[in-house]
Amino acid sequence: MKTLKSVTALATVLAWALPAAAADDELLVFDWSGYEEEGFYQGYIAQHGEPPSFAFFGDDDEAFQKLVSGFRADVGHPCSQMVEKYRDADLIEPWDMGRIAAAEDLDDRFMDSEIFVDGGDVYFIPADWGATAIAYNTEEVGADEVQTLQVFTDPKYAGRISLPDNTDDIWALALLATGVSDWTSVTDAEFDAAAAWLRAAHPNVRAYWQDGAELGQLMSSGEVLISWAWNETPTVLEAEGHPIAFEREAEEGSSTWFCGYVNLKDGPGSEDKAHDFINAWLAQGSADYIVNEWGYGHGNAAAMAEIPQETLVEVGLGPVDAPLLPQVPMDQELRNRMLEEFERIKAGF
Repeated sequence: MKTLKSVTALATVLAWALPAAAADDELLVFDWSGYEEEGFYQGYIAQHGEPPSFAFFGDDDEAFQKLVSGFRADVGHPCSQMVEKYRDADLIEPWDMGRIAAAEDLDDRFMDSEIFVDGGDVYFIPADWGATAIAYNTEEVGADEVQTLQVFTDPKYAGRISLPDNTDDIWALALLATGVSDWTSVTDAEFDAAAAWLRAAHPNVRAYWQDGAELGQLMSSGEVLISWAWNETPTVLEAEGHPIAFEREAEEGSSTWFCGYVNLKDGPGSEDKAHDFINAWLAQGSADYIVNEWGYGHGNAAAMAEIPQETLVEVGLGPVDAPLLPQVPMDQELRNRMLEEFERIKAGF
């Protein structure tokens, strides 16, 4: 495994203020920091002689707020739970699938929703996916201790754990920890139990991490011993020689997430180049790059079939024998409630 190229928090902050990695001024991609790496879209560069321009966001909710406030770009990269909000806010329009060469190869698992595919209209092109589970320091934490998610509430590790500072991953953890592996039908009692669990875990939290680079620093330094992490972090840290492992088979389970590209309405650039960008992203080379350099999966099922199974297991994407909470679209009222409650918990209420 090659090392993931990380970006600093400062770069993310600056990226809010102005486009970064500016090149082709006829295509502006609004994306997560790091996705400007050219390994994702080599075909676009070969076709147009330069990469597109990029502007970045820190998390899904911030991206949505910036877009509804009037920021204009051509292509966006939300995760699955946000696509309905984008549609309801009239921010996106369908892709012209007749211009997408790999249209028939898209992974059906990530297309199975009327939010994504509405009649003949396709609003979402799956691009990347991964797992969220327990990353831990094998020199300080026993493997037996991470067989349960209750390790996050163990007073033994007060001040030595880190949890994600995003609505979806944090509530996936809390729901799993309280016995729920399907968030499409959460009851009030289940919500309250999950919120109570997060409040119990909060005093143990050293830091709520915002990106893989921040978490990697916390764990590589030994400051944090246990985290609820994307599989990127333990994969990269282990490759660098740090004693970090990934446990996806805790008794209560783990989670999976997926994100993709949307066609933003009234973009300032070229619609043709937006489709060229997607075609480049869906190529085999992009799949090879994201798996081998980042440790994530790819939205092109045919391309992923070419990746050796042992490689997928190595990066934390193999099959697991434990409950799995897939981060599929949820009721937006519930997600807004989760967002508000998490902010209260972090504030100590």
